[in-house]
Amino acid sequence: MLDGVSLVAAPGHRIGLIGENGTGKSTLLRLLAGVDEPDGGSVVRPPDLGYLHQEMPFDLTATVRDVVDDALREARDVLAALDRLTAALAATPEDADLLTEYGERLDRAQETDAWDADRRAGLVLAGLGVGDLAYDRTLGSISGGQRGRLALAALLIRRPSALLLDEPTNHLDDAAAAFLEEQLRGLPGVVVLASHDRTLLDAVCTDLVDLDPAVDGPARYGGNYTDYQAAKRAERERWQRRYAEEQEELGELRHAVAVTAHQVGYGRPPKDNNKMSYGTMGNRVEQQVSRRVRNAARRLQDLERDQVRKPPEPLRFRVSTLVSPAADGLLVSVRDLRVPGRLSLDRFDLRADDRLLVTGPNGTGKSTLLAVLASRLHGGGEVRRRRGLRVGLLTQDTAFDRPDRTAQDTYELALGLERAESVPLRSLGLLSPGDIARPVGELSVGQRRRLALALLVADPPELLLLDEPTNHLSPRLCDELEEALGISPGAVVMASHDRWLRARWPGRQLRLRGQ
Repeated sequence: MLDGVSLVAAPGHRIGLIGENGTGKSTLLRLLAGVDEPDGGSVVRPPDLGYLHQEMPFDLTATVRDVVDDALREARDVLAALDRLTAALAATPEDADLLTEYGERLDRAQETDAWDADRRAGLVLAGLGVGDLAYDRTLGSISGGQRGRLALAALLIRRPSALLLDEPTNHLDDAAAAFLEEQLRGLPGVVVLASHDRTLLDAVCTDLVDLDPAVDGPARYGGNYTDYQAAKRAERERWQRRYAEEQEELGELRHAVAVTAHQVGYGRPPKDNNKMSYGTMGNRVEQQVSRRVRNAARRLQDLERDQVRKPPEPLRFRVSTLVSPAADGLLVSVRDLRVPGRLSLDRFDLRADDRLLVTGPNGTGKSTLLAVLASRLHGGGEVRRRRGLRVGLLTQDTAFDRPDRTAQDTYELALGLERAESVPLRSLGLLSPGDIARPVGELSVGQRRRLALALLVADPPELLLLDEPTNHLSPRLCDELEEALGISPGAVVMASHDRWLRARWPGRQLRLRGQ
């Protein structure tokens, strides 16, 4: 999972861990936290460390008050110790041991802002959306999302000297995520977080560690996510330039070995009075030719063995032959749509060149609208689609009819062999070579969604419907998908909570408010 990883984090540094699923982000956090032990190497960590677990370290019978009191325990203890030491020093002001202990306790109180802990607890609970929970409620009586936010709140209330977070914006709305960013920027200690949330990475991080496989191992980049993007673009440009230069040299060397090395200046016929000299020079020419051929062949052999591999193509929709759009370019027209309890929409038109982002809180009907547009769900009202319209839908929960088939077989059967060969699944970079050969029933939810996305990328429809498409994608792939959507054929309708994507969406937006 991880090999030869070195990481040093000093106070004031907030380090983001990024990379594809399965590259070891959560494993590294568990090693840093001491939950798991490495097979080799060592981890040095401060005694005061906070780690956001997937499950809270409390029984479900514990109450909200128990969690808050536990988070406040250190602050209350250190303030009580300061009161005790103050009284003791009043009686014996010259006691060196008491003075030392008082100084240490005072430093800790200042680091954790202990005097403001109770007020901070209220602000943090409210900021993360759990401030209205009654303190006597048990953890078993609140939702999983509320438990996750309560666990995160407890860590922020504690203000440990090192904070380890695994996908901390899960279950957070926009306001709560922005509040978390502000809190993390204000912490004086170390923060190490694993996240797919590009807005969080951009707002909080001072460094990013990319755990995607590389020749030299994980790479550390200074700055936030915007800085990381710029560094990766520069890296790719250098890679492409080096590859192009090397390919040019390879071509020249192959030509030299075959032709050029045999061509020398001495090629004129000898004069009658200089035949002996000509023979001597001919021997020298042959030696020179032989040396040139050997040198060129040796360089060619070395370069072919160690040549830079071709940079992978970024994710792009591979345009197929589309049906010509109607004269007015109208693909779908919706009037007075009603899906009881799920969606109400009076008027909606979609044109062939539309880029539409559908937003709104959970439960307002975003997925329902996509299902209606895809003809997978029917409701009251009128929905007109252009005759012969090709529609593709990426759902949040992806299932395939034959879980025993491999991803490659599923891909070929869905696209047809000719299309699958012209756009190989491995060329899209959405599945690893090992996963391509696995039965789809053994793939994770994220891997199945990537396969479904691959089918849409390889043969894009005229109307592309995407429900939370950046879920389960690394930040790098999210960037590539967004860029690809900007130049994809046909119309795009997307529902997304992704803050980074929504802030940069170039097309229209439709905000649903529920019924």
